[in-house]
Amino acid sequence: MPTTEHDSPATGAPTATAGAAPAAPGTAPGPATGTGTATATGAGTDTGADLLAAWTALLHRCGSADDPEPYGRELLRRWSEPQRRYHTPAHLHAVLRHVDDLAGHAADPDTVRLAAWFHDAVYRPDRTENEERSAALAVRALTAAGLPAARVAEVSRLVLLTVTHDPAPGDLDGEVLCDADLAVLGGTPEEYAAYAAAVREEYGFVPEPDFRAGRAAVLRGLLDLPALYRTPAARARFTGPATANLTAELGGL
Repeated sequence: MPTTEHDSPATGAPTATAGAAPAAPGTAPGPATGTGTATATGAGTDTGADLLAAWTALLHRCGSADDPEPYGRELLRRWSEPQRRYHTPAHLHAVLRHVDDLAGHAADPDTVRLAAWFHDAVYRPDRTENEERSAALAVRALTAAGLPAARVAEVSRLVLLTVTHDPAPGDLDGEVLCDADLAVLGGTPEEYAAYAAAVREEYGFVPEPDFRAGRAAVLRGLLDLPALYRTPAARARFTGPATANLTAELGGL
């Protein structure tokens, strides 16, 4: 599995990485979304072991012809990179938990789980095309692991869908992945504040006026989505709190 990416540095105010608003030319991907309780550190040893075990079982279920553990360790190394404060193994763990909760809505829950593993596998706050590079990494890694080409292509498609979080009607797997990734928006005010603070830490290199402008664009984009959540369970659970959280943060900017 490749361990380096070759992005071009970007400058300017941050825009959405998890897809609430389109990136403006010359800007870095920015403070947007994710899922789970925010943390300024990565997952602990127990969480890392749980994630590695889950990855190994997932790849075996999906027909991997190779030993999945090295791929899992490399992915966890990526998720634990020092530039991350929110997009950490804890974020991955939470996304997977929400996918499990919503799995009854999915057409192929294991393909959604694979996409969750790769959706932020490449994450550089100061660079663009993180989702595209994450999708390309998924194609390389899962092809090398011996997974069928159709499943690999679907994982890539789902990862790219996190640019916009706007799945087409009837895209059940896309709806599950996007709802799992956006679940953090519907947390308690305290959880949401921790998430927002961790995202700000990831963009500590961006001056405050630029950050506020970019973040406001992201929040408006989220609020302008046709629906924040598409699965019935997530819509019922998260829509009200998420709308309140987003509106409150936007008002504070």
